[in-house]
Amino acid sequence: MIHLGIIGTNWITDQFVEAAHQTNRYRLRAVYSRTLAKAEAFGQKYGEVLYETDLQAFFDLPEIDTVYIASPNSLHFAQAKQAILAGKHVIVEKPAFSTPREMAEIITLANQQQVLFFEAARNIHEKSFRTVADFLPTKGAIIGANFSYMKYSSRYDAVLAGEEPNIFSPHFSGGALADLGVYTIYATLAWFGKPEGIHYFARKLPTGVDGIGSAILRYPTFDVTIQTGKIADAHLRSEIYFDNGTLDLNAVNAIEEAIFYGRSEADTQELAVAAQANPMVEEANDFADVIEDSTDPLQGKRYEEWVELARSVNETIYLMRKQADIDFDADQE
Repeated sequence: MIHLGIIGTNWITDQFVEAAHQTNRYRLRAVYSRTLAKAEAFGQKYGEVLYETDLQAFFDLPEIDTVYIASPNSLHFAQAKQAILAGKHVIVEKPAFSTPREMAEIITLANQQQVLFFEAARNIHEKSFRTVADFLPTKGAIIGANFSYMKYSSRYDAVLAGEEPNIFSPHFSGGALADLGVYTIYATLAWFGKPEGIHYFARKLPTGVDGIGSAILRYPTFDVTIQTGKIADAHLRSEIYFDNGTLDLNAVNAIEEAIFYGRSEADTQELAVAAQANPMVEEANDFADVIEDSTDPLQGKRYEEWVELARSVNETIYLMRKQADIDFDADQE
């Protein structure tokens, strides 16, 4: 049984804890919040849980061995580092870290302390995502792709009113690319590898981060076009173009439908994909597989692949952000 502590008491933390309990491989043991009332309000539905308002005391709890971090983006690095130094495994909600320097330091530190670091990019852990990966032909037969993920954030209303909520603040490493765009970058790099060229065109908000943006990731023989945003809703599907047809996906962040349209009707086929009611169950199971059996060569290989993919995604997003002249406070540290 994995003994879980959590930082962050928002809806995504609830979803992860529920998914973790659904696997029957985790037990929530402790909740950290800056206020006791907020910690208790979150944890009371999960039974007997410890509550801490002191972060170091939380990490020092012997009752927990793994920490799930879903605080504002800019806090992830310091909290993950503190947890690792306390001997805990860390599951860090995407985007895990703001810069390649932060990512490299955490990977090195986790290896030194002999604990595990996971970036919670749930889409790559879904069976549907792997089904698409298995269906893809050789890269030479791919001639392009279009991925879209845009969703209006209610907190943009605060920006319009002259405020600066965390998810739209450079002080907290926010913006469209850091939030929703990460799913499209994960899909691109997981399926096609690192691009040889990157071009990101963003529309910056008065707060200094991107509200909406388009990107082109160049590969030797094809391009991937990406659209992401948090100030409008997109109802576009995503597509991968082959030399003999098109794979049509409802999305890349949660694949519920995948249809290959060949040149003739006889070549058209529907892939067997389905989404879990809670989209975080599959990642929770994947993380548990490695935590419970990290010495197994197969699990070790999977873990290293996830870590290197997380590193590549982080580097790609950093380069895209710099192209768009988007600076975070974390860049100066």
